[in-house]
Amino acid sequence: MSRSAHPAGPRHADVLPEGHYSGPPADLNSLDPRVWSRTVRRNADGVVTVGGLDVAALAEEFGTPAYFLDEDDFRARCRAWKDAFGPDADVFYAGKAFLSRAIVRWLHEEGLHLDVCSGGELATALGAGMPAERIALHGNNKSTEEITRAVEAGVGRIVLDSFQEIVRVAHIAERLGKRQRVQIRVTVGVEAHTHEFIATAHEDQKFGIALADGQAAEAVRRALKLDGLELIGIHSHIGSQIFDMAGFEVSARRVVQLLTEVRDEHGIELPEIDLGGGLGIAYTSDDDPREPHEIARALGDIVARECAAAGLGVPRLSVEPGRAIVGPTAFTLYEVGTVKELEGLRTYVSVDGGMSDNIRTALYDAEYSVALVSRTSGAEPMLSRVVGKHCESGDIVVRDAFLPADVAPGDLLAVPATGAYCRSMASNYNHALRPPVVAVRNGEARVIVRRETEEDLLRLDVG
Repeated sequence: MSRSAHPAGPRHADVLPEGHYSGPPADLNSLDPRVWSRTVRRNADGVVTVGGLDVAALAEEFGTPAYFLDEDDFRARCRAWKDAFGPDADVFYAGKAFLSRAIVRWLHEEGLHLDVCSGGELATALGAGMPAERIALHGNNKSTEEITRAVEAGVGRIVLDSFQEIVRVAHIAERLGKRQRVQIRVTVGVEAHTHEFIATAHEDQKFGIALADGQAAEAVRRALKLDGLELIGIHSHIGSQIFDMAGFEVSARRVVQLLTEVRDEHGIELPEIDLGGGLGIAYTSDDDPREPHEIARALGDIVARECAAAGLGVPRLSVEPGRAIVGPTAFTLYEVGTVKELEGLRTYVSVDGGMSDNIRTALYDAEYSVALVSRTSGAEPMLSRVVGKHCESGDIVVRDAFLPADVAPGDLLAVPATGAYCRSMASNYNHALRPPVVAVRNGEARVIVRRETEEDLLRLDVG
């Protein structure tokens, strides 16, 4: 059936899965500001722009697929988090979301701290000039080499994740003639309302030392006895992409209870707590994330209330937003290659990227938005599945979305809110070349992570 033969209204909407979009948006050409970065607009010709540059020109210069990062938006979000928590708290950007030397420099300039969880992330942070005392090292299985490098550099804290690591870090610090500042990561038994693979505070998982059965209290005892360690506090992280603050309230209450037990047993009040990150962002118009000032007020009130009830001084609070800062600041730009209509079902729109540049849909069943950005369209909405070019049926970029029915090969599509975890988790599956990250600001664009080349792939293949 030709497109013109379809009745008015959304095509194939009867098969839209429950729990996804209830129907097409009123205007397929509109761009929800909750989902897109702050400088994204449509110009008079209907082409989407970011930082004053239109996507057609960006695609011509940098190719597709590519990640375009709105530097002004990134910096504004850094300032919003720092200002919201104020001088009596520390904001650690979670580098695992996305890290590059440019990102490190921006963080340094905006006054944030940095959380790293591997030797590579630590090398990037130090190499780009982040002061070591503003770096925290995480990880459930840090190598001896990673710990040694961190202690030698003088990182501000190492988060201890196991009983073995307590001893390991202490021995390395003593051998180097140093006393390393540490926090103990505890699992508080909170089941975050998120995907199983990114819920991190229930006991049945690899991270941290459980509060249950007194394990965390025993970890404190051991850390306090070791000369190579300076125990400064407790760390908790309950998961990712969380909108409900109730989990943080339970977590804070249990962490403060542990601080109370430490005071009662050892006669000391640990000066810091870190409640982690995991705050959600808007991937679709159905998501309603909280603003940094709301989060800061809620967490501050929770900790102050629990400490007052326990008769404790209020410790210095740390948080670790990663996705909440970088996630909304970038979109991935693709070119449409083929359009395959399945009558009565949906239309498959294939783009020139896929699971190699965004694994999250396949891995977490993540939902994204998508828009036609190289032009406007007055065509009827069409239920679409945006898929990649890889040899996997699960190679899905956007599972269910409405696109104009006249979308065609050569059109440019953009998927917003891809700043976090997309480039970080990108792969060379099918020997795909990982896309570049291009920072855009005030009418100028520059590559901050270049596109891989075939020479890069062959250089690693020693034959």
